[in-house]
Amino acid sequence: MPVQTEIGPRPARADIPAFSIDGRVAAHQESNRHYANISWRHTSDSDDIVLTTPLGQGVAEITRDVGGARLVTADKRAVAAVDWEALSAQVFGFALPLDGMPRWLLGDVTPTQRDEQGRPLAASVDGWNVRYLGYESDAPDALPVLVEFQRGDIEVRLKVDAWQLN
Repeated sequence: MPVQTEIGPRPARADIPAFSIDGRVAAHQESNRHYANISWRHTSDSDDIVLTTPLGQGVAEITRDVGGARLVTADKRAVAAVDWEALSAQVFGFALPLDGMPRWLLGDVTPTQRDEQGRPLAASVDGWNVRYLGYESDAPDALPVLVEFQRGDIEVRLKVDAWQLN
C-alpha cells in the first residue's frame, strides 16, 4: 500500500547524489536487538545520522566524512573508526553495510526481481539480500519506504516516513 499519493516526479535513482530521510530502523542479530528513530542527511562526501528512542530522546549522533566515522552517545561517549562498517562492528557487535546503504536505500541496485512498474523488489549486493517491501506511491520513479537488509543472522529494517531530495 502506498504511503503517499501526491509526490512530484523523482529523478533517476542513479542521479540522486544527496538526500534526507526521517524514519525508523530496527537491527538485530540473534538476541541483540536495536530500535530507533532515524534522521539521516546524506551527501557523497558526508553523512549525519541522529538516532532517538521511540519517544524522541536522543540516543546517538553518527557522522561520516573524509576523516572517518564517529559516534557520540547522549552521555557524550565517543567512538571513532576508519569507516562506517568498522564503527558499526564496534558499537553493535556486527558490521552493518553502511557504506553501500545510501545507494541501496534509494533502490539504486541491480535487482534480482522487479515489480510491475520496473522497480526493484529484491537484490543481492556484497553478500547482503535487499528486499524492497514498500514504495511511497505506485509511480515507477517512487522511492522505497520499507527496505530490509539481511545477511546470515543479521537483519536491518528501515522504514522511511519522509524523503527529501537535496
